[in-house]
Amino acid sequence: MADNIQPQTDVDITHHDETTHGEYVASVEGADAEGRLTWTARGNARIADHTLVPPAIGGRGVALELVKALVADARKEGFTIVPQCSYVEAQFRKHPEWADLRAPVES
Repeated sequence: MADNIQPQTDVDITHHDETTHGEYVASVEGADAEGRLTWTARGNARIADHTLVPPAIGGRGVALELVKALVADARKEGFTIVPQCSYVEAQFRKHPEWADLRAPVES
């Protein structure tokens, strides 16, 4: 089902980093609604805790673009990701090439 979603080329992702927490915000051309992926910091990891895409901009690949932005920043900045959000976890399962970015499980 989600694999049939065409990526939206007019999605603009901005990142708000408050050091201990932050969010990625997706704006879609022609829409007032915004998608969000929020995270909190834990050491050298970011806990991706919530992804929300309002119905007004749903079905356009916005959530995946938010996760891809987080993954790109992890590669660039050197942090790992705890995919606590079920959507982020599902994308990590679909993208084994991201496995090196998954934070180790604490015991």
